[in-house]
Amino acid sequence: MTSPILDFLLTRNSAPIPELREPAPSNAEIETMLRAATRVPDHGRLEPWRFILYRGDVRIEIGKKLAALAEKREGPLPEGRRNQELARFSRAPLVIGVVSSPKENPKIPQWEMFLSGGMAAMNLITAANALGYGTNMITNWYSDNEEGRALLGLAPHERVVGFIHIGSYDGAAPERPRPDVSRLCSDYSGPWES
Repeated sequence: MTSPILDFLLTRNSAPIPELREPAPSNAEIETMLRAATRVPDHGRLEPWRFILYRGDVRIEIGKKLAALAEKREGPLPEGRRNQELARFSRAPLVIGVVSSPKENPKIPQWEMFLSGGMAAMNLITAANALGYGTNMITNWYSDNEEGRALLGLAPHERVVGFIHIGSYDGAAPERPRPDVSRLCSDYSGPWES
């Protein structure tokens, strides 16, 4: 069985964020990636996700705000740690925040909406890779912090699915050991018994 799509999926890797560089995707490419991102299962057609683009000088401003927030939480930061926070969003030329933005619905649970956001993130990554860009998705400490989410543009009811770092990448993404799927899959054998 040969298929260019399967070959592509079976070799997909994450690129190291510090090695992502300009040029970033064009506006037309970003639109294509976002259109692909929204072609995911979405029970009730609720569109329980949205996307935030962090590009240009905004990435540097976000870093300053994250460094200040980290210092507020932890006290004075050592220089290396401060520089790490300053560079959080400026290491890649484009970062797209995938945000779970659940809607009130009596039939559809919020966990299902969050999973739809995860699928949107994966489709976005796959589309960026198909366009020839390197990608890497992270969350980090500020995703799980109310003030961090607010300064990154999220409403109080929203949660971070992931921040997808995107840029040009020439190298071969490092391969890592992959799971043995035979250990992760079984035929149904009845209800769980402890």
